Amino acid sequence: MPRYSYDRLTALDNSFLLLEKPHAYMHVASTGIYQMGPLETAEGGVDIELIRRGVHGILHRIPRYRQKLAWIPIERQPVWVDDDRFNLNYHLRHASLPRPGDEEQLKRLSARIMAQRLDRTRPLWEMWIIEGLEGDRFALISKVHHCMIDGVSGVDLLTVLMNTSPDAEIPEAPPFVPRPEPSGFELLRNEVGRRIRLPLGAARDLRDLVNEARDARQELLSRFRAMAETVGSTLRSASSTPLNQPVGPHRRFDWVSMEIKEIKELRRTLGGSLNDVVLTITTGAVRRFLQQRQVDPAKLDFRVLAPVSVRTEDQSGKLGNRVSAWILPLPVGEPDPLEQLKAISRRTAELKSSKQAVGAEVLTQVAEWTPATLLSLGARNATRLLPFNLVVTNIPGPQVPLYLMGAKMEQIYPYVPLADNLGLGIALFSYDGALAWGFNADYELLPDLDQFVQAIRTSFQALREAAGVVSAAPRRRKPARSGKASRANGGSAPS
Repeated sequence: MPRYSYDRLTALDNSFLLLEKPHAYMHVASTGIYQMGPLETAEGGVDIELIRRGVHGILHRIPRYRQKLAWIPIERQPVWVDDDRFNLNYHLRHASLPRPGDEEQLKRLSARIMAQRLDRTRPLWEMWIIEGLEGDRFALISKVHHCMIDGVSGVDLLTVLMNTSPDAEIPEAPPFVPRPEPSGFELLRNEVGRRIRLPLGAARDLRDLVNEARDARQELLSRFRAMAETVGSTLRSASSTPLNQPVGPHRRFDWVSMEIKEIKELRRTLGGSLNDVVLTITTGAVRRFLQQRQVDPAKLDFRVLAPVSVRTEDQSGKLGNRVSAWILPLPVGEPDPLEQLKAISRRTAELKSSKQAVGAEVLTQVAEWTPATLLSLGARNATRLLPFNLVVTNIPGPQVPLYLMGAKMEQIYPYVPLADNLGLGIALFSYDGALAWGFNADYELLPDLDQFVQAIRTSFQALREAAGVVSAAPRRRKPARSGKASRANGGSAPS
């Protein structure tokens, strides 16, 4: 038995490290808004110490939160090792809005915090408690590097950090005893051994695939066909648009919330899936936004990347990435929202039958047999040929209220990172009857992010009117009692 311990990152997890650039950091994030409740101190602030005790009490359930990166010499493959200098106070941070702070101020602060790089010498996460929010509320901004979690595991993490009952007790934390870190020589020796065993591993994976299939030949042909289609879709560049220019280091963050029941009503009335409805709303917004920029959408091949979870039941609750993706065109040249929905529904049905997501999963498995140096080369070239214009990720969340040490979470707004030449990312998260949209944008490319958010609202209303359902405005918070709205609706000012 070795005296040391470490976990090797998968090729997919590693890809989010390789894709990171000085101006495009690959962490996922969220801004949650909470009622103060029992966390309010006598002075009217947030009981930071109680939150610290609560987080400390559950860290043993998420070991990755007390691990840092190390690298195998020569190969430069990253691994997870226990951080023997872990300090919770570094990761749990505290800031305040000028009282009474409104949500526009919170958006600007969220954008600034999310634009900052995580320290790679420490565990790759931060949690910011933001007090001073009007209406006896506070916010919690969470940042976790994408190499640690995907959307679904992020939801699992949320349920670990919070409770479905406001009366849950703070657990006692067992002592943290870091496991010894291997030396560079030990890491290199083990990697050499792994490389020797790779052909056997590949053969075993192929054998398992054949054994699991009812019709082995048909299944293999289907997967290789899917893989070929996936490769083909990534080798064709999408049209260049104002959204697809080199991004800078600063961000804008904005959000809007809708009732899930209204989205489901559209689905029942018009057909398709809930995600088809979401993509239709996005299509209408993109069309309006491009027209505002004097771009003719009818001349564009505009494509969206939609992540698809491939997480199995036995992988539930585990961190790391188990995700594939679809690349599909958005009919931005079509003015009729009903025709937009029909086109999107047809294409998603085709993608399901073609198993494009399975093809991407196969490519991910192949990447496990590929040296890290080649993966690094591939990552550097990945953003040069842009096969899509926009990322839209939709993550299902819990439909019951959640509590942080007794404080009820009102809403949570997700954040998806930007890669180079992707000036806008859209993340959606469903929680307690609401569908929250989070918009992450490059500060310079989208000074008018508020116009795009308004276009989302307009597109939603247009689809409802076309469907003949009762019109209702998206959820809005009560107007701020004080403070000025941001001219850019949530943009972070460069500092």
